[in-house]
Amino acid sequence: MPPPVVVWHSLLAELIDVAHFVGPSGLAAIVQDSAARAGMGVTIHLVDHEQERLRALTRDLAVDPDAPLPEPLPVGGSIAGRAFMTLTPLIRHGAEPGVWMPIVNGTERIGVLEVRVPAGTDPTAPETVAGARLLAGLIGHMITSMTSYGDAIAKARRSRPMTPAAELLWQLLPPLTFATDHFVLAAVLEPCYEVGGDAFDYTVDDGLARFAVYDGVGKGMPAALTTAVALGASRASRRAGADLAGVAEAVDTALKSQFTDSRFVTAVLGEFDLKAGRLRYVGAGHPPPVLLRRGKAVRALAGGRRTPLGVPAPTPVAQERLEPGDRILFYSDGVTEARDEHGALFGLERLVDLVERHAEDGLPIAETVRRISHAVRDHQGGPPSDDATLLLLEWSQAAARRSVP
Repeated sequence: MPPPVVVWHSLLAELIDVAHFVGPSGLAAIVQDSAARAGMGVTIHLVDHEQERLRALTRDLAVDPDAPLPEPLPVGGSIAGRAFMTLTPLIRHGAEPGVWMPIVNGTERIGVLEVRVPAGTDPTAPETVAGARLLAGLIGHMITSMTSYGDAIAKARRSRPMTPAAELLWQLLPPLTFATDHFVLAAVLEPCYEVGGDAFDYTVDDGLARFAVYDGVGKGMPAALTTAVALGASRASRRAGADLAGVAEAVDTALKSQFTDSRFVTAVLGEFDLKAGRLRYVGAGHPPPVLLRRGKAVRALAGGRRTPLGVPAPTPVAQERLEPGDRILFYSDGVTEARDEHGALFGLERLVDLVERHAEDGLPIAETVRRISHAVRDHQGGPPSDDATLLLLEWSQAAARRSVP
């Protein structure tokens, strides 16, 4: 017999109660101990920043934060990885039955929860799958809320150290994925441990999604500081009620006032009315985004052009009417200008072709972006030598539904 509903609810209530006085390094221990008292075993597997491996969060971190971790599971080539990629609960039968349940916070993919139920238990029972989903959801919220209280979770997700510039930028960025009931966006940023000047941003309030992709001039910490100023100025002006042109002008002013060496940031700033389907955007010296309709690229959105932010100029705002199901692809030049060992560019045509081919595969949009990012990495034979950002939006109820387990 599967654990009854009351057992799952008691487990959740216990975790909520004890978590008030536990930091990141103690999370695995309280989850495992609470599950054990309910007759189950659990392991939290966190996806690394490369989104290549799932790394176990172990109770040893509570005693020794530097303790070695178990061998990670590959995202490609394991049942746990398949659950992560597809956001689908997967069942394990046999001597150790259980469920591999994706861990998300909202629609942000965090990892996979391995739930082991007692021998003889049917892991396919609805109450078992539903209980595992609730437990994974709670753990997703706990991971997100606890991460900033210590370094244990952040360290568990890394395969190597970050540069100071990358550390700075990642602290400024929103989650990689967000969705409403009929709109979803997903981003990826590479090289994740060494990124300098690229960034993305978004906010969704009162039926209006606002978003941006940035590429600060230069590399390393100087580029990161330039982009950080652009992010800060855009958010401050946006929250003060500025429109798109006003945001661009605020970033112009901030960059000019903070730096004396003619720094600038290329960017695309946009806003999308989720009810009316109206897109408004500004292209500030950045590659124009691509509109995809019914799975095919329609055109580049090349309106609203002006100089890069930090080089003051008039700011025209372009408009585009979208249809349900439309996708918009934003990218930085580090994607299309990635070169293989023979010097061949990855190119816009190859990028668009990949997006088109993934349009009908039924995968979550975050997985589409992950796979495209890895295709760029494979083309170059490793992480990009230049910062590379992808941001993909889709106005679709079906896409939103695919973004949760």
